[in-house]
Amino acid sequence: MTLTKIRTAAPSSLAAAGLLFSLAACSAPATTQPTASTPASSSAAASPSASDGPCTGVKVIVDSGALKQAAADKSVCVPVDAPTAASKVLEEADVKTVGTTQYPNELVCRVNGVPAADFEIKHKGGTYKEECAGMPAAFAYWSLWTKPASGDWAYAQEGLATLQVKPGESLELLYTVDGEPAAPKA
Repeated sequence: MTLTKIRTAAPSSLAAAGLLFSLAACSAPATTQPTASTPASSSAAASPSASDGPCTGVKVIVDSGALKQAAADKSVCVPVDAPTAASKVLEEADVKTVGTTQYPNELVCRVNGVPAADFEIKHKGGTYKEECAGMPAAFAYWSLWTKPASGDWAYAQEGLATLQVKPGESLELLYTVDGEPAAPKA
């Protein structure tokens, strides 16, 4: 699945981004994710902090998964007190996303510089280098997951620009190659 990035656009552009997001999700489990219709607001502090205890804000996780690129991995708690756009929460967590040339704001190709343009991604068909020109490969991509405070991980049904996360929830960007890992760690 491919993700959307921070986006400010007309509804027709958002619909196109949603279509791209849906098309890329065909290899993912079909689960639903409830969304909030409340406008995004946040009382996030200037710098998110890692939490030794439970996160009362939104726990943000970046997992390079099959790539095993520890430089990209991160886990922080971002303080929020109301439903907030996932893009804003990632910004507060200092998670940098990059789109593609063809879809600069609609897709996420790199997270915190991973995968690097010169990195050879090993997959069942050989090796692949992500150029971030158009749609990322269907076998190697960043996926977006959410988890309610007391529940299981679910494949996000919206992208970063429209997905709202609430205090107590978790948000994860997970890199998948050939369907592995299939979901975030419990």
